[in-house]
This record gives sequence, structure tokens and C-alpha cells, in this order.
Amino acid sequence: MSTITEHDLIQSIEDAVQFISIYHPLDYIRHLARAYEVEESPAARDAIAQILTNSRMCAEGHRPICQDTGIVNVFMKIGMDVRFDTRRSLQELCDEGVRRGYTNPDNPLRASVLDDPLFTRRNTRDNTPCVLQVELVPGDRVDVQVAAKGGGSENKTKFAMLNPSDSLVDWVLETVPHMGAGWCPPGMLGIGVGGTAEKAMLMAKQSLMQDIDMYELLQRGPQSKLEELRIELYQKVNALGIGAQGLGGLTTVLDVKILTCATHAASKPVAMIPNCAATRHVHFELDGSGPAALRPPALSEWPEVHWKPDYKASRQVDLDTLTREEVASWKPGERLLLSGSILTGRDAAHKRIQDMLARGEPLPVDFAGRVIYYVGPVDPVRDEVVGPAGPTTSTRMDKFTDMMLGQTGLLAMIGKAERGPEAIEAIRRHGSAYLMAVGGSAYLVSKAIRSARVVGFEDLGMEAIYEFQVRDMPVTVAVDAQGVSVHRTGPREWQQRIAARLAAAGA
Repeated sequence: MSTITEHDLIQSIEDAVQFISIYHPLDYIRHLARAYEVEESPAARDAIAQILTNSRMCAEGHRPICQDTGIVNVFMKIGMDVRFDTRRSLQELCDEGVRRGYTNPDNPLRASVLDDPLFTRRNTRDNTPCVLQVELVPGDRVDVQVAAKGGGSENKTKFAMLNPSDSLVDWVLETVPHMGAGWCPPGMLGIGVGGTAEKAMLMAKQSLMQDIDMYELLQRGPQSKLEELRIELYQKVNALGIGAQGLGGLTTVLDVKILTCATHAASKPVAMIPNCAATRHVHFELDGSGPAALRPPALSEWPEVHWKPDYKASRQVDLDTLTREEVASWKPGERLLLSGSILTGRDAAHKRIQDMLARGEPLPVDFAGRVIYYVGPVDPVRDEVVGPAGPTTSTRMDKFTDMMLGQTGLLAMIGKAERGPEAIEAIRRHGSAYLMAVGGSAYLVSKAIRSARVVGFEDLGMEAIYEFQVRDMPVTVAVDAQGVSVHRTGPREWQQRIAARLAAAGA
């Protein structure tokens, strides 16, 4: 019989959440590096270069890969010959580890968990509670998997009760394009089939903990029908042409994982959960000999990809002298380097602005002629002016877009992923523009921010309104003043290119 002390479990969870905030799994880095080498879309290749550069920077600087440091998922298999030396519950022990990990002064992680999903939605300030799944198994060890799941990818989770005769492949290919790019591809798809509704969801999430091995699978060939299905889905999803960050390209997914379970004869429950460019998980065992030892990967494991501002291929924009006429001159897909002053704001700030405007109250800051960045940054440490500050999913602000453009004089917006029809029409009508920063490059983006100060709604924490002074912040024109969206034109172009190649190869 093994005895696990509460110190060992708490310390292991604390170390794990810090570890996964800093280091990508090496299987992800290796597969992403291969995708970078073969990518032909300039926009997608640039986005992947930013993600790879950001990943190395985080490993070197010991800072979070993404500003959204996620909600913690803990999967625990407990041997039935294990004894825990504690008077606290497993949930309490894991939460204590998460609390310590997220409030570590050397690398504080963003607290994103709210204790009431319906009414107060109050931030717990330490990212607890975590989501704990426990299974009793034979043995005298505790097998633990810890993952941090960002909201952008988690929000794209899909579920369906298919008829037994329905095709899984057809459902996936119909569903993925509707997920948009808010899950920050290239990543992976986790699929659970069978069991019951909640079992399918759990399997989909668990499958994301597996190593990415599609390259190896393609090299040796499939050895089962399930592997054949994985390859088919991998190839057909990539043939959709969605590409990195939804800009169009050859690689949308690096792998597809599938777990199955026995199910009712009348049922075919199917769940699909994407993992984003900030794929974060780690696996360890406890045997009673002490806390887990997590060894950082060597920097030599990262490819020699070092993104830098491209002054020849990018237009330099002075935000402090920006005019509506200049905004109207931006072209879809054009790369910009922004310098000057920008404001920030997310869901909570937009809702408060809406309420204040409805009451005729003055806003804490003047948005006229300004650009807003949808971001909730990590707190700074040491000599930083701000912590990792990558973009959040812009579609959550779609319902506020017409208000912001029409009532505040806002010129343009920065975020990640596509905009919906409502927002695109507002952008066209007001002659505005939407700029996309790369999701998965939060630390890289933060290095373009030279100063940061809160100018409104300080009580909202990371959702407060900041004013950033930036220099050479990289963005892409995703929706221009005429309402042309590269998230529509890019994938359509690359889907056609890939289809033409496949047709030629088949001929």
C-alpha cells in the first residue's frame, strides 16, 4: 500500500499548473514545426511563426503561453491500494494546488474562474475550483493528468445525438466550419463517441490528453479501423482550407483523437472538443515517494523560427494620428504594425459601457478616434509593463459593435478570429475595420506594449479598460471598411486550391 501525503499532491498540482502555463508539450511543437515547413499560405505561415516564436519565448522567460491561462482540469486514476494522509477532500487538495500555482508571485497566472455562472459571476481571484474527474483502478499508484483549457477553444465544444446510421465523418465536416477560428487553430480535435451524453463529452476531453502522433501514424500506416478513421478526418478537415487562425491554409488540425464506449442500440452520442494553439497538459504519477518531478524540455527541442516585424511587407500605422480615411485605405489581409495608443475592453467592459450610455452617463474614457483591443492581460512581474496580452475571441463583442462604432466614435477593433454578420455589417456601415492579432502569441504581443495603465472600471480586474502604448504591434486586416472578411475569402480560396490538387492527384 502507498501513502500519498497532502503535501505531495498539493505540491504536484501547483507545479503542474505552472509547468503547463510555460511549456508546450513537445509533441505539439514538433508537429507545428512540420506544419510551418510545408505551409504555403503567407498569412498562415506568419501566424504559425508567431506561435512558435512565442512558445520559445515563454520557455525562456518562464511566462504563460497565453493570457487565458485556462480553467484547470484534473483527471485522476487512484489505485485501490492507495491511502491518502489527509483530512481534506480530493477536491480541496487539488484546489489548494491550483490556488498556489495561479498566485505564484514569480509567474502569476490569470484568474478566469467565476463562482456563480448565472448571477453575480464573481471572479474567485485564484482560478479555483478546478474540474476534477476521479476513477478507481487496481494498483498502488495515483495517475494524474492536469490540463488548462482556455475559454476560446472550450466555447467551440459541439455535441450531437446522431442516429445510429448517421456518418461521424459527415457530422464533423459539417460542424467544423461553423466553429470559426475562435479555438485558435492549428490545434487538435478530441472526439468522444458512445456511452451517454456526459460520457461522450468526458471522452472527448480525455482524448485531448493523448500525445499528438499523426505524423508517426501516417508514416507507418493505420493498423485499425479507428486509426483509418482518424486519418480520414485529419485529411478531410485540413482539406477544408480553414488554416492557421482561420486565415486559410494547409493545416487546420495537427491531429484528431477518438475515444469510444459502448452505447445504447438506439443512440450515437458524439462530442467534439478542440484544443487550441495553447495546448497545455502534463501527466505524472505519485507513488508515495514524494511530489512529482516535472523536467523542463531543452530549448534545443524548439525549431529555429524567430518571428520579427517585417517592415517591408507591413504597413506602419501611427495610431495617434489615425484618421477614418486611412482606415478606409486598409486592404483585406494586409499586415500592419501598430504604434501609439490603444484602449482595451472585453465583455464586462462593453456591457457596462452599454448600460452607462443607456442612462446618459459619461464614460470613463473617450473612445472617439481610438482603436480598442479585446484583451484581458496577465499581471506583470519584474520589469514588465504588462504580462502576456494576446487577443480574446471577438465574436463575443459582436452585439456591442454597432453601439461602439455609432455612439462612441471608435475607429477600429483588434481581436482574434472571425466576426459575425452583425458585426461585419456594422463595420461596413460605419467605415471601420477589424484587425486580427494571433491567438497563441500572447507573450510575443506583450513585448510590443511599452506602457500600460488602467483608465476605467478598475474593479473588473483583467477586464478593466487599459490604455496601452504600443510599438510595432503585429496585426492583420481581417475585415476592411467595405466589409470584406479574410476569414471568409481565405478559407474559400485554400479549400479550392486543395480540392484542385487532390483532383489532379486522383487524375
